Amino acid sequence: MNTIIIGCGKVGQKLAEKLSQEENQNITVVDLDYDVVQDVISRCDVMGIVGNGISHEILIEAGIKDADILIAVTGSDEVNLLTCLIAKKTANCQTIARVRKPEYTKELSLFKDDLGLAMVINPENTAASEMARALRFPSAIEIDTFAKGRIEILKFKVTERSPLVDIRVADINSRFNTDILVCGIERGEKAFIPGGNFIIKKGDLVSIVAAPLNGSDFFRKIGITTNRVKDTIIVGGGETAYYLAKRLLHRGIDVKLIEKNKERCEELCLALPKATIINGDGTDRGLLEQEGIDSAESFVALTNIDEENIMLSLFAKSQSNGKVITKVNRVSYDDIIAGLDLDTVIYPKDITAEYIVRFVRAKQNSLDCDIETMHLILDGKAEALEFLIKENSPVSGISLEEMQLKDNVLVACIHRNGSVIIPRGRDKILAGDTVIVVTTHAGFKQASDILE
Repeated sequence: MNTIIIGCGKVGQKLAEKLSQEENQNITVVDLDYDVVQDVISRCDVMGIVGNGISHEILIEAGIKDADILIAVTGSDEVNLLTCLIAKKTANCQTIARVRKPEYTKELSLFKDDLGLAMVINPENTAASEMARALRFPSAIEIDTFAKGRIEILKFKVTERSPLVDIRVADINSRFNTDILVCGIERGEKAFIPGGNFIIKKGDLVSIVAAPLNGSDFFRKIGITTNRVKDTIIVGGGETAYYLAKRLLHRGIDVKLIEKNKERCEELCLALPKATIINGDGTDRGLLEQEGIDSAESFVALTNIDEENIMLSLFAKSQSNGKVITKVNRVSYDDIIAGLDLDTVIYPKDITAEYIVRFVRAKQNSLDCDIETMHLILDGKAEALEFLIKENSPVSGISLEEMQLKDNVLVACIHRNGSVIIPRGRDKILAGDTVIVVTTHAGFKQASDILE
């Protein structure tokens, strides 16, 4: 499969890294910066061209006539859209554009087909969606959904007083009379797909797969709050804040939004009439205390400065027991940030890259690809894949205990005719099922890839 990536910023580099790890992927990256292109070439198995993506000659040199997918993720919406238009006029490939401006996003549905766009992704809107999901289930650090919301993977931290401390994974369901499956555990820098004898320790980050009601029931039984938040304080009035506030207000959640730019506050007052918009410095401790940070059920730091967001979040954690969400744009210090006592950290660039990789993976050799949904989990060290099981699939009709699975592969859940099955050894996968598989392997495309 031939893929061209226009723009080698953080998203473009992440895409190049992830896609180049997969089989049968020929990647060409294009960027105006020679040093950036050389850096990507040195780290990934890709071709590189220095030039402007809207140049017809550059696209020809990049191999547009033989390309299957072109992904435009430069910092300019206009360049991304124009590049996709030129690609459509030049070749018969699918195109993906990153578009950030709300005014463009609203109108794209009118001319999406004319531009030849297979997918449009707005990083701020996508990040806001992830944040809103986290506020629905505040005790979870991350929530990924499958089977159109009928199955969830929930990640949470095991505290010192948790009843899970020193318990074997195999004993959890009988101990708490629940129906969930532990599909991943992060301990320090390491990530595990645990067997039944794995013992959970204080500080572990545990990921479970469950139907939403079963997940909520399990959280209640281990003493974790499951109710969605009733109110939130958002610091920063950018596009992500706008999209998030709009979602939360629609769900009946009270929103206070603090923004220091007066003109932007006036814009937000018109766009979000049900929100409380405060013109002030969100890093002012006195202002935060005055607006009730100690009693707020959630706090979201969305300024444009990572350091401010991290400090604000740490302060919020020290003042209340509310859910705290931190937006971080730079990913180079993610290992350090992971060591801080933060609740949910959102990396918009990672989320954007994940959505695009998921689309590319699903489109790659689509006649043979069984993937319905894909999420990166366990801090990006593993993938959770939703496969549609076709007729005559090698995994169909065999009990799990008889199935010869590859190492580090876990069949985590089966969705059959609206029912969610947490599988045991004697359960069988049948044609028509969708199956959630967790693995540290990269590049699975078919359900049969899980077999030895």
